[in-house]
Amino acid sequence: MSEAVELLAIDEWAKPSPHSECDVIIVNYNAGDLLLASVRSAFAAGASKVIVVDNDSRDDSLMLLARIDAATGSLRIVRNATNLGFAAACNQGARLSEASNLLFLNPDTELAADAIDRMLQALRSSPGIGMVGGFLCNPDGSEQAGGRRVFPTPRRAFMRAFGLSRLSALFPSVLSDFLLHKEPLPRVPVAVEAISGACMLVKREAIESVGLWDEDYFLHCEDLDWCMRFHQAGWRVLFVPHARVMHVFGGCSRHRPYFVEWHKHLGFLRFYRKFFRRKYPTVLWVSVIIGVWLRFGLVVLRHATNRLGQTWNPR
Repeated sequence: MSEAVELLAIDEWAKPSPHSECDVIIVNYNAGDLLLASVRSAFAAGASKVIVVDNDSRDDSLMLLARIDAATGSLRIVRNATNLGFAAACNQGARLSEASNLLFLNPDTELAADAIDRMLQALRSSPGIGMVGGFLCNPDGSEQAGGRRVFPTPRRAFMRAFGLSRLSALFPSVLSDFLLHKEPLPRVPVAVEAISGACMLVKREAIESVGLWDEDYFLHCEDLDWCMRFHQAGWRVLFVPHARVMHVFGGCSRHRPYFVEWHKHLGFLRFYRKFFRRKYPTVLWVSVIIGVWLRFGLVVLRHATNRLGQTWNPR
């Protein structure tokens, strides 16, 4: 499902390129000390500037940034009076940057020291490449789901949502998943349909061609939307396996699961309506809507059951 891009020999990918102009944009919401670690890692990896757009956090995230030594780089903080959503905040940061390359990074991630260099090398290896993403890994080093994927068509999403993709080995053409992290890790950068919004390095030239993030998404699926629009505009998207980015999955959302799931499912519906609605008869489209909200109900029930269990069995 992914296509190898033999742009450089494998041993050349192991050599970091010289630091180049790259601004890092981080949208923060109550990330706590994770934000501090993320900003520090961005400067250590060679970011020319870090722009933190805060969506009305109520914790000490921004106070912790006072620990950043001004000599390490240029740090700019934007404080929003309300939570504008991820896409809108990303666009705020993009408009404040004049760099030729913009790295959108989650506040619960940490870049390896050579991650920006490796992604920049891949991004600039061909004029048709508009976006690249790194190797998202869990704290234990294992690959995280979502860093490389194909587009979640309604069929693929249905198979995953209801557990049928677990049988994909038996019927791969019918029950295939849209996540690719279980496939063998490639040895060189590969073209994929989509990467994760937790780590997206983008050429300004490509942004000017495609447009900014779609602000009608509040949280989730805006990254899929952007990848789809890049493909529609003729830009290639790469996954760079040697650019390691540690991601504390859910580090900023674990305390508000219902809020996150609500907007995730709204995002999926918008994504399907925007890119797939005309490909389906009305009956099937109604089935998609019912399936999305059925899954939402099951997820809410699972969270509620887990919370009740923790209440009755405190540790």
